[in-house]
Amino acid sequence: MIRSLTTLLGASFRRQLAITAVYAVLQGLTFALLVPVLRALLGGQSATGWLTVFAAVVAATAVAHYIQSRYGYAVGLSAMRGLFHRIGDHVATLPVGWFSGDRVGRLGQLAGKGVMDVMSVPAHLMQVLVTAVVTPATVLVCMLFFDWRLALAALATAPLIWLAFRWTAALVQRNDAAVHDAAAEAGDRVVEFAQQQAVLRAFGRTSEGFDLLDKALARQRTALRRLLGTALPGLGAVALSVQLAFTVTLIAGCALALGGSVDVPELAGVLVLAVRFTEPLLAAADVGAELRLARGSLARVNELLSTPALPEPGSPKEPAVPSVELEDVGFSYGDAPVLHEVSFTVAPGTMTALVGPSGSGKTTLTRLIARFWDTGSGTVRVGGQDVRELSTERLMGMVSMVFQDVYLFEGSVEDNIRLGRPAATDDEVRAAGRAARVDEIVERLPGGWQTRVGEGGATLSGGERQRVSIARALLKDAPIVLLDEATAALDPENEAALVDALSALARERTLLVIAHRLQTIARADQIVVLEAGRVAELGTHDELLTRDGRYAAFWRERSRAQGWRLAGRA
Repeated sequence: MIRSLTTLLGASFRRQLAITAVYAVLQGLTFALLVPVLRALLGGQSATGWLTVFAAVVAATAVAHYIQSRYGYAVGLSAMRGLFHRIGDHVATLPVGWFSGDRVGRLGQLAGKGVMDVMSVPAHLMQVLVTAVVTPATVLVCMLFFDWRLALAALATAPLIWLAFRWTAALVQRNDAAVHDAAAEAGDRVVEFAQQQAVLRAFGRTSEGFDLLDKALARQRTALRRLLGTALPGLGAVALSVQLAFTVTLIAGCALALGGSVDVPELAGVLVLAVRFTEPLLAAADVGAELRLARGSLARVNELLSTPALPEPGSPKEPAVPSVELEDVGFSYGDAPVLHEVSFTVAPGTMTALVGPSGSGKTTLTRLIARFWDTGSGTVRVGGQDVRELSTERLMGMVSMVFQDVYLFEGSVEDNIRLGRPAATDDEVRAAGRAARVDEIVERLPGGWQTRVGEGGATLSGGERQRVSIARALLKDAPIVLLDEATAALDPENEAALVDALSALARERTLLVIAHRLQTIARADQIVVLEAGRVAELGTHDELLTRDGRYAAFWRERSRAQGWRLAGRA
């Protein structure tokens, strides 16, 4: 752990170790000076000189304790702040494909409790750990000068104490990962339970609770109980071995005193020293479980920070024109293949519609173009260049994305639009909002453009959130637009507004749209029909209808579906 923390925290942690070691040595010397002080007092000699030295060392120990405590807190706070920044900066460089459902929960647990566990080591636990090693070592060295036989008696139990500490560490570590995973899952379920109250209440799931949450909390309780049950024997073994060290020293001292080798005043002083020798070890046993948990959190932080970032090119290239090209693209989610040898080109200033059944790979294709993942095989080109040879900043500058799942941040309507281009003026932000017909929404809101939308945009409807998302893309003004046209489930007013907004977004841009509306599909310059991750057909609307293949069947089916009506009761 010391090595990992030194690597993670750098020079400030090394200085803390040095300061804490000085304090621990001074504390050990304070304990050791009790022997000559007691020898002088109990032997009827003048103790003035030893008391003066003792007082000076005690004062120095108090000053060192104050300094190392303040510095430890400062290092702990700096570590917490630095870890938050490092985790945030590193997470921003990871492929979006890394963020699977279970990893998001674990990342939340790590960024919360995990960082606090690591911060507690320099702030609280390092003093106990260093003191548990350095102070007894200092006491043993001093005991060698007073009576080497008693020092060897105390030292003889050191291997047993070390083994007890190692055993406890192994016991705690065995269940640490299970506790972490259970806590992460329970946290996810609590958030889910809070966010989905409307759904739960709509189906009457209010009185008996939410089964997924109940099971997650039960698993967390079981994991914590298992950790406690496993750790207790180890903690008992540590306490027993430390007490054994004192008992062995006591027996050896009494035997030497009875044999006349040690006088009574010296024996009293050495036994007091033996008591002080065991105190730091017992303190370390008390915080041992915390240290092991912090060690596990530190290992997970290091694992996250060592996760390879999305590779950046050494010599980034520049895109020439706003075009998109896929050549023999293949991709898999783990062991599940999704795309197979997909090839097509979206020429500059044209619109290509992606159609096909759910699970055919339409959304995955748009993610690959934005380089949320790297292809398993084949090449994705933007502006004539392999996306892997473009810097992330340049690629993101070329592409705007409007997906079906829109997320708005806790902030105002204006703040959420400004996310598209943070340096934009207020007039530019509101012009983009008007083009996406967000101004109609704003007129109904009590705070206008400054109305806060709530977490995830909870105060707005799905169609209203889509309009804000399109306004973002308009403000960004990227030459290539990747669009999931999700208008099928909207009311007529929102659908009409979104159609107008999408028309404004598509002007003079290269557009790749996952199409749902027949009007959008028919208007496309090119239609790509996907089935089972392959390009089944490719061509214009008229060409594909003439072939009377999969697209023609799809078109007839959707045309019939548009004519469906629910029969009302008489």
